[in-house]
Amino acid sequence: MFKPKMVLIDVDGTLVDSVPDLTFCVDEMMKQLDMPVRGEAAVRQWVGNGVQRLTERALTNDLDGYPDADLFARAMPIFMELYAENTSKRSRLYDGVVEGLDFLQSCEGLKIGCVTNKAEQFTLPLLTDLGIVDRFEIIISGDTLPEKKPHPMPLLHAAEKLGVKPEDAVMIGDSKSDVKAARAAGFKIICMTYGYNHGEDIRNYSPDAVIDSMTELNNLINCA
Repeated sequence: MFKPKMVLIDVDGTLVDSVPDLTFCVDEMMKQLDMPVRGEAAVRQWVGNGVQRLTERALTNDLDGYPDADLFARAMPIFMELYAENTSKRSRLYDGVVEGLDFLQSCEGLKIGCVTNKAEQFTLPLLTDLGIVDRFEIIISGDTLPEKKPHPMPLLHAAEKLGVKPEDAVMIGDSKSDVKAARAAGFKIICMTYGYNHGEDIRNYSPDAVIDSMTELNNLINCA
C-alpha cells in the first residue's frame, strides 16, 4: 500500500484513449501529402512522445524514423491544424477512470495533478471536453517547461508547486517514459496495463505496481 500526499496522472494511455482522434489526423495528413494512410494499429504503437514525434513516425512508417526535413516542414502544420479541430471528437476516458478519480478525491488532503507530454493547446481542451479538467490542482503539459517526460523536471515542478516531497508522491502512467521520469524524480510509479508503450509489456520496466483499471487504486493507496 502507498500513502502518498500527491498523485500525478498521465493523460494519453492512462486517463484517455486518444488514439482514434490521432489516427484520424495522421491519416488525413497523409492523404493531403499523397502518401499512404497508416491506420489505428500503427498509430497505437507510435503515440506517447508528443505530436511532433508521432508525425515523424507516421511520415516514415517507423517507430525510430526521422523524415526528410522538407517533408516534415510541410506535414507538421497540416497535422496541427487537423488536431486542433479533432482533439476530443473520438477520444474517450478509459473504463474505471471516473471511479478512480472519485476515489482519489475522497482521500482527505491528497493533492491530484496531471503531467502529460501533450501540448497545452491540446491538453486543456481534451480534459475540458471529457469533463475532468477540474479534477486536478495542477496540469503540466509537454510545453509548460523546458523539459518533458522522461525528464524528471515536470514531476519535480509539480511537487514543488504543491508543496510535496518526491518521496511522498506517486505517478500513475502507462509507458516507460512515465517509469523513467518517476524513478529520476524519486516518485513511486503505478502503471496501467492497457496504455501506449510501443507494444512492450510495461512490466518489463519494473514499476512499483501494475493494474488493469483505475478502480483498483483503492487496493494500492491508503487514504485513511
